[in-house]
Amino acid sequence: MPPLAAIERFFERLFERPSARLFRTRLQPLQLQRRIERAMEGERRVTLERTLVPNRFTVHLHPDDLAGFGDMTETLAVELADGALTFARTHHFSLADRPRVELQADEHVQRADIRVEAHFADPPTERSAGSEPEAAEAGAGLAPEAGEYAGGAMDPAPTRVFRLPQPSSPRAAVAVTDPDGRIRRFTIGGGGLTIGRAEDNDLVARDTRVSRHHGRIAGRRGTLVYLDLGSTNGSRVNGEPVTEVVLGVGDRLEVGATTIVVEGAGAPD
Repeated sequence: MPPLAAIERFFERLFERPSARLFRTRLQPLQLQRRIERAMEGERRVTLERTLVPNRFTVHLHPDDLAGFGDMTETLAVELADGALTFARTHHFSLADRPRVELQADEHVQRADIRVEAHFADPPTERSAGSEPEAAEAGAGLAPEAGEYAGGAMDPAPTRVFRLPQPSSPRAAVAVTDPDGRIRRFTIGGGGLTIGRAEDNDLVARDTRVSRHHGRIAGRRGTLVYLDLGSTNGSRVNGEPVTEVVLGVGDRLEVGATTIVVEGAGAPD
C-alpha cells in the first residue's frame, strides 16, 4: 500500500470507527464502495503502457455489520462489483477480468470497521468469443487477447463487452403503526411506497407531524432504500436521523409519530 494511502487509512481507523461504535451508526453501501476503490488504487501496478488494478475483492465485516444488510447481501455484492468496474473505467485502469466482490463475515474485524483484500485473477480459460454477449456497448468492456480493460490504449474494435447483471428491485412487507395504535400492512413492489399526509401518497399518514410528501421507500438496484423528501420534521431509522438509507428486515422507520417496520424483504415475484 502506498505511504499516503496508509496514512489516510490510519486516520480513518482512528476517527471513524470509534465514533461509529459510540453512536451505533450503521455501515452504508457507499462506505464499502469507497474502501474497494481505495484498495484498487492502493494495489495498482503502473507500467509504461497501462495501469493494471485488482479485479477480485473480499470485504471483511464484523458478523453483526454483515447481518445488517439482511437479504440484500448477494445483490449488494453485485452492486459493488458494478461500482468497481465504473471506477476503473472512469480512471482508465486496466482489468484482467470483470471485478467480483465477496462479502465475508469476520469476527476479527471490529464493529463498524471494513477490511478489503484485493488481488488479481485471470479470466476463466474456457471463455470464447462466441459465448460472450454482443459487443454493442463499445468501450465498456475487456479486450479478448490479453483480457485487458479497454482504457484508451487499445483498438476498440476487438473489445469484448461484459453486460453486468442488473438486480431487480426487491419486494418488501412493512407494518405501519399509526399514532392511535392502529396497525396497517403494505407490500412494496416495483413502484415503491410514497409516504405523506397528501391523498396522492401510497401510504396516507394520519399524523400532523408528517409532511404532505414526507418520504419514499423504493428498490434501487437490488436494495431497499428510504429517501426523505425534504420533510419538515425529518425521518429516523432505528432512532438515528436519516435522509437516505438502505433498509433491512427489522429496521424501524419513524416519520413523525408514525412507525414503519420492515417485516420482510426478498426477491421480486
